[in-house]
Formats: sequence, C-alpha cells, structure tokens
Amino acid sequence: MQRRLFFSAAVCASFGNLARANAPDADDAPGKPPGVTVPTAVLQSSVAQRFPMRYPVQGLLNLDLQTPTLSLLPAQNRLRAAMVVNAAGPALNRGHRGTFDLDFALRYEASDRTLRAHQLRIDRLRFPSLQPGVVELLNTYAPALAEQSLREVVLHRLQPQDLRMADAMGMQPGTITVTDAGLVIGFVLKPL
Repeated sequence: MQRRLFFSAAVCASFGNLARANAPDADDAPGKPPGVTVPTAVLQSSVAQRFPMRYPVQGLLNLDLQTPTLSLLPAQNRLRAAMVVNAAGPALNRGHRGTFDLDFALRYEASDRTLRAHQLRIDRLRFPSLQPGVVELLNTYAPALAEQSLREVVLHRLQPQDLRMADAMGMQPGTITVTDAGLVIGFVLKPL
C-alpha cells in the first residue's frame, strides 16, 4: 500500500513538472497538481467551429446565434459569452439584430473528452429595433431557450495526445479552473 502511495506521489510530481514545463504561463508553485492548459485563443477557435446555430421558436420565428466572443471570469471560475442573435420569421415584419450575454461553468465529459458549458445564467436579450413588449416576451422565454439549446454545448475537445501521458499514469481530468490565461484542467488519480 505504501509503495502505491509513494509511486502515485512520484508520478504526480513528475507529471506536474512536465505539465508546468510545457505550459508557458504556468507558475512553478510547489505541490501544484498536474494538468494541461487550454489558452483563450484555442477556446475561441473551438467555439467558432460550432456556430452559427439556428433555433426555431414554435413556428413563430427563428433565432440565429452568431459566434460568441468569450471572456474569462477567473474570480467566479466561469466564462462569459457575448452573443449576437438575429431574429426573423412569420411573427416579425423583418429581421432584427440583437445581443445578449450569458455566463457559465464548465464540466468535463469523459466519454468524448470534451469541455461542456453547464450552469448557464443568461442576461437579458437586447433588440433595439423591436417593440419593448416583444422584447419582454422574448426575455420571458430566453432562459428556457438558452438552457435547452446552449446547455452542454461543447467548447473544446481534448485530443488523445493531451491525455496520453495522464492515462499511462492512471490519471484523469479533474478540476477545471478559469485563469486569466485560459483554462487549467487538473489531473487526479483514477479511482481503483
């Protein structure tokens, strides 16, 4: 038992040193858990591949979500997405352009090695060219629509090479920490 604990500690320490050596902005604090860093530019590029998205609202209109602009919220360990949305359809005389912001936490999905948005909080939709009553109606349904359509959106997929060494050492992704430089995905020992 002591040999396994000693071996695990040695592996964690050496993997942590390797991960810090490969991460340009990682600090060298002793005892820092091993992990991998995903820079903001990589996240933004990954998200851009999944947009635009179209969501119909009960045959009344379509909402076309454009590529969001991501920003990091390290103090809350969350991300913010500034979204542009185009609304058009039978209920509207013409197309309207609006915006909204949402922030969210992240979770790791082991089945496909993805980082996914969850715990969404949406800010109000803003459509300057729509009547206030219509905007209010859209805002009534916006949280449910965002939860239904954007929850579990894949923000990034870890590549097999990102996890190869961790797998060989009996480790798996654990915590996801939002920093000023991007995300740090910490590795933990796999359960026995």
